[in-house]
Amino acid sequence: MLTEIDRILLATPDAVGSAMPWRDLLGAEFVGRDRLASLGAQRMTLRVGTTDIEFLEPDGTGVVADELARRGRAHLFAAGAASEDAAGVARHAATQGALCQDADGRHYIQIAIEGAPIRFVVSPAEERQAAGNVEFLYEATVLAADQAAAVDLIARTFNLDPAVFSTITSEAFGYTGVLTLFHPDRLHRFEVITPIDMAKTMGRYYGREGASYYMAFAESARMPLIERLAKEAGAGITIDRPEQRDPALTADQLWLHPQTLGGMMLGVSRPTMAWRWSGKPERVEAI
Repeated sequence: MLTEIDRILLATPDAVGSAMPWRDLLGAEFVGRDRLASLGAQRMTLRVGTTDIEFLEPDGTGVVADELARRGRAHLFAAGAASEDAAGVARHAATQGALCQDADGRHYIQIAIEGAPIRFVVSPAEERQAAGNVEFLYEATVLAADQAAAVDLIARTFNLDPAVFSTITSEAFGYTGVLTLFHPDRLHRFEVITPIDMAKTMGRYYGREGASYYMAFAESARMPLIERLAKEAGAGITIDRPEQRDPALTADQLWLHPQTLGGMMLGVSRPTMAWRWSGKPERVEAI
């Protein structure tokens, strides 16, 4: 069983350049640097909250180089999740037709959604000291036109229980989605979303990229600090704060744009806010 989103992997031609905004805006701390022969890449790892952010820079031929060439830019390459039985998760995924490789002390799992490779990394669960300006990442988002098929494939691959999934619709952003919650009382999940307005940002992205990872989401009790740092840096940011709320108080959500964070969009929500669309709105704490 998956327990949490424990890492995300970014493919980038410039690991240092992609990583620095995570340090400057989110307080991410350096963990280490090494090489992943299985991916043909140098890896720089930072930690923000209890989540590791791995920046993969190709050092020759390999899948990271291939994906950078295919996509043409830095992007969210894979989502990582932890499990108390990581090997068992990989064995089950293989029975469901996923491509699985054991390397680097973890399990690489790949499925195909609408012909596109969607990659996951499953690692043994571990305790981590939190760092920086967020508490944890809890979501990695996959774009897919055939939402039902993508959700079913992810659920079968990771033996997730559809009974605890939550649906979401946003007219403002033009999509419908399903949150494949790992556990009914925790926010961690993969999200599958389908654009319903192709003129909006998400629809245009799908038109260019097809099925792919779109973004990730984090929770933070330091939203005003992140907002201030981003504005001072002139970084791309979108703020969701109710009109009647004092601007000095926290926003409900904000989004740091891909060009701000080295190629990947990151949403950040205030503590408990994500329960509003995760099936338990009574858990959202009032401001």
